[in-house]
Amino acid sequence: MLLRRTLLRRHSVLPGFDLALGFALLYISLIVLIPLSAAFLKTFTMSWAQFLEATTTPRVMASYRLSFGAAAAAALLNAVFGMVIAWVLVRYSFPFKRVVDALVDLPFALPTAVAGIALTAIYAKNGSIGQWLPFQVSFTPLGVFVALVFIGLPFVVRTVQPVLEDVSRELEEAAATLGASRAQTFRQVVFPIVMPALITGTALAFARALGEYGSVIFIAGNLPMVSEITPLLIITKLEQYDYAGATAIAVVMLVASFALLLTINLLQAWARRRAGGL
Repeated sequence: MLLRRTLLRRHSVLPGFDLALGFALLYISLIVLIPLSAAFLKTFTMSWAQFLEATTTPRVMASYRLSFGAAAAAALLNAVFGMVIAWVLVRYSFPFKRVVDALVDLPFALPTAVAGIALTAIYAKNGSIGQWLPFQVSFTPLGVFVALVFIGLPFVVRTVQPVLEDVSRELEEAAATLGASRAQTFRQVVFPIVMPALITGTALAFARALGEYGSVIFIAGNLPMVSEITPLLIITKLEQYDYAGATAIAVVMLVASFALLLTINLLQAWARRRAGGL
């Protein structure tokens, strides 16, 4: 065993473990830990009463409800339709398939401000789609939801798609041979394999939507207590030179996001163990 470990270390492509670990920790510290620590340190300059006052006003609570609620709803919708799109791209051949596959990545490449302007123009009352709708989308909380669905869809599709490509057709054929219907085959054979990737994609879409700013501010309307998202409220406090108040709200978002992502990761680990036991 010791000889095997020595050979693995000797033939490793990367530098020694200590050096590689040091570079990894240094990079993570510079990019992630130090900036986040600065937010916490600035918040610690406030008393507990000041912190509660800055983070629990009715305007701030309304922004929490909109940001977390719209992000969660958009992620769940993307989980359903992202799974369907990934299935179609993997299992079927049709004209312009490569074009459709490339369009999935468009929200990745498109600047968020451009996406926000385009969505606002399309879903406005006089827009190409909005004029036919019986309700208003732009400048409402529904517009926030639409923007978050737009930017989160690729995360689900691109996470699920490679897993579906690796699913062996022989498993489905064996299930069909044993008398399973298509729905039973998908539910009991395919879905348990894809579920961890689907949870990961949904979590990524949720995290991306929670911090989205550029594509939302144009279509939201930004009305306090109605369609104002938390990232915009943080920017507003920074423009008012209320740095401690801005970092206090940011810390609440950070802690809540970390708790939710940790829960999702635990759920993902459970799904993998369950899929491995089947």
